[in-house]
Amino acid sequence: MRIAMIGTGYVGLVSGTCFSEFGIQVVCVDKDARKIDLLRQNVMPIYEPGLDELVAANVEAGRLSFTTDLKTAVAEADAVFIAVGTPSRRGDGHADLSYVYAAAEEIADALNGYTVIVTKSTVPVSTGDEVEKIIRARRPDAEFDVVSNPEFLREGSAINDFLRPDRVVIGTESERARKVMKQLYRVLYLIETPIVFTSRRTSELIKYAGNTFLATKISFINEIADLCEKVGADVHDVAKGIGLDGRIGKKFLHPGPGYGGSCFPKDTLALVQTARDFNSPLSIIEQVIEVNDRRKKGMADRVVAACGGSVSGKTIAVLGLTFKPNTDDMRDSPAIDIVAGLVEAGATVRTFDPEGMTEAKKLLPPEVVYCDDAYATLPGAECLVIVTEWNEFRAIDLDRVKALLGAPRIVDLRNVYEPAEMRELGFEYRSIGRV
Repeated sequence: MRIAMIGTGYVGLVSGTCFSEFGIQVVCVDKDARKIDLLRQNVMPIYEPGLDELVAANVEAGRLSFTTDLKTAVAEADAVFIAVGTPSRRGDGHADLSYVYAAAEEIADALNGYTVIVTKSTVPVSTGDEVEKIIRARRPDAEFDVVSNPEFLREGSAINDFLRPDRVVIGTESERARKVMKQLYRVLYLIETPIVFTSRRTSELIKYAGNTFLATKISFINEIADLCEKVGADVHDVAKGIGLDGRIGKKFLHPGPGYGGSCFPKDTLALVQTARDFNSPLSIIEQVIEVNDRRKKGMADRVVAACGGSVSGKTIAVLGLTFKPNTDDMRDSPAIDIVAGLVEAGATVRTFDPEGMTEAKKLLPPEVVYCDDAYATLPGAECLVIVTEWNEFRAIDLDRVKALLGAPRIVDLRNVYEPAEMRELGFEYRSIGRV
């Protein structure tokens, strides 16, 4: 079988590469000629552990290639995956589907024989209907089916998520398309991965419902953490105590500075707008969005309070900028609000992130100082703030940290360290939901 993967962003590149690992012939298509040239040189446009090695192996095996020629790639494909971006539309929070619809038009003009067209991008309910209309209007003679197959990839562990997923969701009413999709995912059938077949609209909604539920769990435990600080409880013990209940589960019960990234912020907004369009408002999700926005903005205030109520003229060291470890993704990262808030309060911010500083420079205030390693952020700093829990920050030399800081003060927004141990070492230590 042959696949054309339209879009070489995070979803398209990882999905295309992993399909080629299944033994399928995959052509990844992008309009950006420079990106395609770099991919042919095995230079990745994103940071994802292990991706460059997997790309190189499958290119060498002849199963994976890259091109700007959409017409040829589509004409030769059994299935065409749309994996372009669907960012939040400015002004209203709706998903911007212009890239999806533009891809549908180009695909329509290139179809040759029966083809399954798969929306891999995260799209609102009824997008597949519109894609089908667009293609049918341009090519009334074409044989095709439009299928929904949402992705469930976590940045930093995306390859494992694709090759060993919790489930695969496929939305189609066509038996012919169903057979094609079962063949594409045959390797996962052999290892008894749950394959969930639904209607197309149901499949589209599953993706949004899943992400918004996880975002709700994060906001829930963050608010519980705030309550723990008030009453003298430990949020980690609370999370463990409720997470052992099989109806709740332990995942996504880790308190922190709020969620960010490429999915949760835009997907919660898009689902809320879809619900409003259908006159079925989701008040819980609306509140989750508000709680998360307020939390990210309030994290800088925690640092200011830890520094005696003012950071004006003081240096603050910030470790971690990406929204999570093992990625270079800065989209909606809590660090954006935190650093901006500290700069606005008059602080000089020195920062380090293992992978995110190139992207951070596009988003953070120009006054921010970027350092070569964690220790370079520390000399004379009034406070060290941990924003992203990269593993290397867990193993930092705390004696050296204490010696370099102007004041032995740490605000740990990811609960990397144990409060009692930090106080024994002589630090003024503040974390989330623990006393």
